[in-house]
Amino acid sequence: MRLSLLPLALFAAVPAVAAPPDVPHPDKLNTIKPQMQKFVDSADLAGAVWVVGRKDGVVHAAAVGSRDLAAKAPMQKDTIFRIASMTKPITAVGIMILADEGKLSPDDDVAKHLPEFGGQLMLADGKDPTALKKPSRPVKLRDLLTHTSGVIPNYPIGVNDVYTKRNRTLAETTLAAALQPLQFEPGTRWQYCNPGIDTLGRVIEVTSGMSYEDFMRKRIFDPLGMKDTTPYPTKEQFARTAVTYGKGKDDGKLFPAPNTLLDVPGSPKHPVPAGGLYSTAADLSRLYRMMLNKGELDGKRILSEKAVAEMTRVQTGDIKSGFGDGMGFGFGWAVVREPKGVTAMLSAGSYGHGGAFGTQAWLDPTQDLFVILLIQRTGLAGGDASVMRQVLQEAAAAAVKK
Repeated sequence: MRLSLLPLALFAAVPAVAAPPDVPHPDKLNTIKPQMQKFVDSADLAGAVWVVGRKDGVVHAAAVGSRDLAAKAPMQKDTIFRIASMTKPITAVGIMILADEGKLSPDDDVAKHLPEFGGQLMLADGKDPTALKKPSRPVKLRDLLTHTSGVIPNYPIGVNDVYTKRNRTLAETTLAAALQPLQFEPGTRWQYCNPGIDTLGRVIEVTSGMSYEDFMRKRIFDPLGMKDTTPYPTKEQFARTAVTYGKGKDDGKLFPAPNTLLDVPGSPKHPVPAGGLYSTAADLSRLYRMMLNKGELDGKRILSEKAVAEMTRVQTGDIKSGFGDGMGFGFGWAVVREPKGVTAMLSAGSYGHGGAFGTQAWLDPTQDLFVILLIQRTGLAGGDASVMRQVLQEAAAAAVKK
């Protein structure tokens, strides 16, 4: 039995194609929901939405559990999630759009676009803030894109409430990061760096002459039909957002997490390019199909084929990169160098990213496959290597295996 792309109502924006790819083993997809239900029954998750797709469309999408336990609101396929660090590769897409237009290059010094990064010093011994020296070279955009910049991994005291209060602009937070000494020589180590990605957001603003959020909407979200992807959800969108939960260590029960990162009253000034987007399964499917189609979707080109290739190849050489064994890093994307563990079912060259609340998305160009897992859990054991992610990827890969 072979299954063609499903005409799912949620994904009505996906046009019909004349000869959609087949799924050789559709029965494997039917195993996902019962396994996800077990995570709900064990109170590891309140609920989940997931998608399996290929470059020409979605082949499987489903939801289980609750969006809001107290309200007894069921999880829906159009539920909106805080995707946290899954925002990072989307910000990188914005940078590469500008590279395609010749407005910047990944090899540019950051100071070319943000003069406040000129003349940065570095910790001489990696520890003592009073012993500084000049680095062997300035930080480049590619260093920010690959988390190898040496820029402080978190904001300094007095600015580190930027995500909970969002009361500073990108210009202000970028300056705060630029004024801190580098932790190590640029390009020599991998250290996950939120301020570095936020700095890329500021580069987008300065280079494009638009706010980060306007640029992303006009150049990525609107062309791809990503109507529910935004750093600033409307009242209606917020009403569809999944509650973020933690799990009690003593009683094992889920509770609303006290710090959900982005629940800020008023008018926040900071769009958080490192982790501030809200989105849906349908919207993200459009984005990942664009990537699998080498930068184009439905006749609309977002990126050049060259830009996609550069983003999705290992750019970190032999430097130990990422949160798991066998990983490297491209421009904004984690890249599978050697499939093992939670990536064992994926091909070398697969790429993706996770988020702080357990969300995951991985794309496998060799198998023409993408998988999306949307959940909202803090303190999830395993992080990028969560058992939920592994269950989904194993079923998806088995379904498309020839």
